[in-house]
Amino acid sequence: MILLQVANSRAAWAQEFNNLPVVTQKPPLHGKHWMAITGKPLAATAGAMTFHKGGNAVDASCAMLAATCTMWDVLSWGGETQALIYNPKTKQVIAINALGVAPTGATAEFFISKDMKYPPEYGPLAAVTPGTPGGLMVMLAEYGKLSLAEVLQPAMQMAEGYPIEAQTANSIERGKAQIKQWPYSKRVFLPHLGEKREAPQAGEIFVQADLLQTLRKLCETEKQALESGKSRKEAIYAAYDRFYKGDIAAEIARSCQEQGGLITEQDLATWQVKIEEPLVTTYKGIEVYKLQQWTQGPAMLQTLNILENFDLKKMGYNSTQYIHTVYQAMNLAFADRDFYYGDPAFAPDEPMQGLLSKEYAKARSGMIDPARNDPKIGPGDPYPFEGKTNPYMDKINQWSESSHRGRHHFGDLAAERRFEEQFQAGTTSVEAADEEGWVVSITPSGGWVPACIAGTTGVGLSQRMQSFVLDPKENPFNVVEPGKRPRVTLTPSLALKDGKPFLAFAKQAGDEQDQLLLQFFLNMVEFDMTVQEACEAPSFKTTQMHSSFGNHEKNPGGLVLNELMPPWNRKELGRMGYKITSQERTSGPINAIWFDRQHGTFWGGSSNHGEDYGIGW
Repeated sequence: MILLQVANSRAAWAQEFNNLPVVTQKPPLHGKHWMAITGKPLAATAGAMTFHKGGNAVDASCAMLAATCTMWDVLSWGGETQALIYNPKTKQVIAINALGVAPTGATAEFFISKDMKYPPEYGPLAAVTPGTPGGLMVMLAEYGKLSLAEVLQPAMQMAEGYPIEAQTANSIERGKAQIKQWPYSKRVFLPHLGEKREAPQAGEIFVQADLLQTLRKLCETEKQALESGKSRKEAIYAAYDRFYKGDIAAEIARSCQEQGGLITEQDLATWQVKIEEPLVTTYKGIEVYKLQQWTQGPAMLQTLNILENFDLKKMGYNSTQYIHTVYQAMNLAFADRDFYYGDPAFAPDEPMQGLLSKEYAKARSGMIDPARNDPKIGPGDPYPFEGKTNPYMDKINQWSESSHRGRHHFGDLAAERRFEEQFQAGTTSVEAADEEGWVVSITPSGGWVPACIAGTTGVGLSQRMQSFVLDPKENPFNVVEPGKRPRVTLTPSLALKDGKPFLAFAKQAGDEQDQLLLQFFLNMVEFDMTVQEACEAPSFKTTQMHSSFGNHEKNPGGLVLNELMPPWNRKELGRMGYKITSQERTSGPINAIWFDRQHGTFWGGSSNHGEDYGIGW
């Protein structure tokens, strides 16, 4: 009788909830001609300005990228850029790989000799070569319409001085002890040295004279090339060469080594942006595109393949069974990420054909216990699904046997806070679309505060080296080597339906990215939410995979629920073996554009989680 009353009350609550009108905290964006969304209002305005100059979505996304780097929106000019672009002329999705590489001398032996378990989190030894300037200029040269000077104009105005927002100003103040270790960083970030608050105040005009000079050099080089008869594309590539092979490169290398880093002029001169084929899977007829296995993006594709074997809609949005099933599917895919993903330009070859096969996903789905969490989930064996024998079974057995490697021991509040900060370390995202049909999704990052600035360039160096491992038992594909790209968390997304753009979506926050992008996608596809509803809808997170940062810790059975989720979810999931914590907001920040084919318009979504902002027209 009591069970019947509980069931009836639960059904009544669910019916009442489902009948409520959905009022999002932020309104959806609408546009007919274009849409520009990114991590800061000023940066979204830079995108709008660029559209008004006659630029396309690629031009606008480059302007937003430049603005967010100049604003230190948890990234800077020395970081890395990852992008997916839909080209309406070819009807194809293009992948941009502008991730820097480990410099000369960056070997596992080098870091081990310094008693490090992983490359460091901060400082010049954490830096891979700068990728964002090259990525921006290649995208612009190949697919944009405007000049580099036109696209960089908003960022240059900001470098002259802009009113810094509280989020970044306070981040500088918190990180000032580390910033003071690096002379060029101290000069830029701490205008009030010796005072109680040494960082800028919120609203204070923040000036970056060195960065402005660097951007001016690029534009001057472009102008000289145009005046000498070079084409628009050739002129942009002349600026590219000045950054990577000229005086800017020389100063980056000199100052990096002066401060204890490894980057050489040769490292910069030989690095190149790669234009690649993306990876793709289908989910209920929708094509979902991700970057290759040098990112964590394929993990979302793997998870979708696993989840196709379940009736998620029947389970109900955020029901106990839905949360459990999606959590288990994510853990299976992320265990494969942790062991098999790495830079495809280096041996050994990652078994991506097997990992992304529907047959492998079906086999993995059969491992899910519908009643219990499995905290010891490890990598699978995808090799038979591409007709090969796995050469790493001994390492996989060692990996599984050492499932406590890097395990985070909770109870220390400071340690818990640090783990959470590392796990959801932020960056930004850039989404743009136009009426011609160009669509861009970017997840740039690197060089966040506290950043080591490279000499008089104003360029903050990346901290992405920490995503490598030093021990091949952890991941034989992601051991640091000179010239190699680390396996990163950064993961823009594009989806096509009936061969046409359906969704462009991305988010910040480290290892959370593909977890929450997956749920956002399912919110729309399985539960018919609008793009803004899907951006704000309560999500959940697993902390069972290894963090890609710091000491690469994990929390087996860790489950983060949204505070809005009902108490019976918490009780039932606790009985299933989960260690539950909660957060007020768990959905983002997600930025997304949905293509309304019925009306020929754009819908923009930007979750109510941070300062992300969009403008449509």
